[in-house]
Amino acid sequence: MEKSPLPTDDGGHGLGESHSDAALVSVGGPVPGGEAGPAEDRPAWDSKLQYVLAQVGFSVGLGNVWRFPYLCHQNGGGAFMVLYVMLLMVVGVPLFFMELAAGQSIRQGSIGVWKHISPRLAGIGYSSCMVCFFVALYYNVIIAWSLFYLGNSFQYPLPWEHCPIDHSTNATVKECSESSPTSYFWFRKALDIADSIDESGDFNPIMTGCLLAAWAIVCLAMIKGIKSSAKVMYFSSVFPYAVLFIFLIRGLMLDGAIDGIKYMFYPKLEIWGRVQVWRQAATQVFFALGLGYGSVIAYSSYNPVQNNCHRDAVMVSIINFMTSVLASLVVFVVLGFRAKTIALGCVARNLGVMSELAGVPGTSQHWWPWFNMSEPSSVGLDDYREWYKLFGAQVGANITDCNPENEMNKGVEGTGLAFIAFTEAMALFPASPLWSALFFLMLLNLGLSTMFGTMQGILTPLMDNFSLLGRHRTMLTVGSCSLGFLIGLLFTQRSGNYFVTMFDDYSATLPLIIVVIFETASVSWVYGADRFLDDIEVMLKWRPPSIYKYMWKYVCLLSMVGLLAASLLRMVIKRPTYTAWDHATATENTLAYPGWALAVLSMLILAASLPVPIGYVLSIIKDGRSSPDEGRSPDVHRDRYAKCESSDRETVHSNGPVNELEEMARAAFLPLGHDHYRLLPQQEDGDEEEEEDTVV
Repeated sequence: MEKSPLPTDDGGHGLGESHSDAALVSVGGPVPGGEAGPAEDRPAWDSKLQYVLAQVGFSVGLGNVWRFPYLCHQNGGGAFMVLYVMLLMVVGVPLFFMELAAGQSIRQGSIGVWKHISPRLAGIGYSSCMVCFFVALYYNVIIAWSLFYLGNSFQYPLPWEHCPIDHSTNATVKECSESSPTSYFWFRKALDIADSIDESGDFNPIMTGCLLAAWAIVCLAMIKGIKSSAKVMYFSSVFPYAVLFIFLIRGLMLDGAIDGIKYMFYPKLEIWGRVQVWRQAATQVFFALGLGYGSVIAYSSYNPVQNNCHRDAVMVSIINFMTSVLASLVVFVVLGFRAKTIALGCVARNLGVMSELAGVPGTSQHWWPWFNMSEPSSVGLDDYREWYKLFGAQVGANITDCNPENEMNKGVEGTGLAFIAFTEAMALFPASPLWSALFFLMLLNLGLSTMFGTMQGILTPLMDNFSLLGRHRTMLTVGSCSLGFLIGLLFTQRSGNYFVTMFDDYSATLPLIIVVIFETASVSWVYGADRFLDDIEVMLKWRPPSIYKYMWKYVCLLSMVGLLAASLLRMVIKRPTYTAWDHATATENTLAYPGWALAVLSMLILAASLPVPIGYVLSIIKDGRSSPDEGRSPDVHRDRYAKCESSDRETVHSNGPVNELEEMARAAFLPLGHDHYRLLPQQEDGDEEEEEDTVV
């Protein structure tokens, strides 16, 4: 099973220095560099079901509900799904499998995994931690919004069903009457939003309380590591599926549901020729599986070494895609019902206008409808649209077509879908508070299950790499959540929603792509794809198909580089913008970020990306300052062996000095021959303890 060591430069300090030269499969004992306890003491999942629910809960998040349906709708329906599946199998599954295998074999978090391969790659893990922290900051704000709406769902009628009355004028509030009750409740009651990002305003006390509650939930669930969070996963990962199926069954009974499904899945193959569509599909695959966060690595590191991670990668990817399809069905069933209801309301208004025209002397009667205008509820939408097609040009401009597709064409995503369009549709349901409570409880659980994985991507690498933090798990968890809450107060200002958009668009996208590029290059080119497959063969007792080698070395790597180039080009060509709410006109406007905001988003990108090159440079400087013997990691708690050539047998049996072997001693089996091993000299226990204390 032995592989040759990685090539090194003349000084002996190559990129692969200090990694396990025999295999990535970790054995008992700490990894050099100050990592915490032996592998035997590492927490483990209670069952395979627990692990699968954790991985599915992390990868299936809010994006499956409010991002994928929008992309599918805007980019050719069924054609986009085919493109998405193709990219999922060619790029997503191989990269997901790579992260699962790396975490399971080395049994460390993201920092420890890449540090194990080479100390110069440790920056990859730190970048993953930074991205996880940025994502956790704004993701928990979305959970806080869900808590706010969940609390407001237990009243009848729902507070966003009707516009409030301005008691000073005894009339409907202007901002609400010119938009809609759901838009007014979201922008004014929930967010109390400013007109631009420049207007910070005061903190929203109610939303601040919801944010504190959200962080408290996360802290309590994470305080004992996977032992506590895994128990919550049984509910938070399964409950959203129950709600989605309930909504689908109820939605299929609604008028207009089938039209919504047809509108979503109608294929438009011409979109395959647009580069933008390929970029969006690849980005969605990338984020849907949670690649680069380190959470996938962290979760898999708690698995038994013999676990079939290849089957897990395929299974979780399929579940993720099927969840996206299920969520899309639910969204478009409900939006189809909403569009049909709005169109029928339009018909009723137009018939009222025409009834008034009937009493005007001299009005031409030849274009009067053949249906009964005195009972608008009895007029079908198809009958009205057929009449409008024949005589619409002869009536006034205030008589419109009432086409439901016009509403469906108003593609909504993100918060606009969850907190405006969907809430408006649920307000039309019988027993609307029940459906509203179910929906926002589902959003809450989707967010929490993803949040648990994100926090695990922060805590696990830190505890693995720094034994002091590993011994104080509770303090680290509470401290991280407290820091997250304090920084998260930025998002509870009146301009907080604009900062959420900034973090969502820029704090993760480019840094994560850079992280995955370095991950793929380090496994396939630095460590070696064949060596990595050998290690997986040791774990699984069977060798994965060789196609993975070419996927990692060429297809995935080039795809990620292309995605990075496309994302950078888009940022350069199109100035970053955000959508702002203008309370005077009650409309949304697209505004360019001011100069200081561009500086902030640039700092976010740099802060998450710089650990990779900084870690590389620091490792080179450290190697330059240390002597050859000091640059090598000592072995701790286990004997060190090296293979000997058959010609050296006499030297081995006579226990003679072998200076060259002593100089090359490392914390692994060194492949110097084929048949025999020689026990290398070990440091004294006192020296080991002193060096460990120095590292800590």
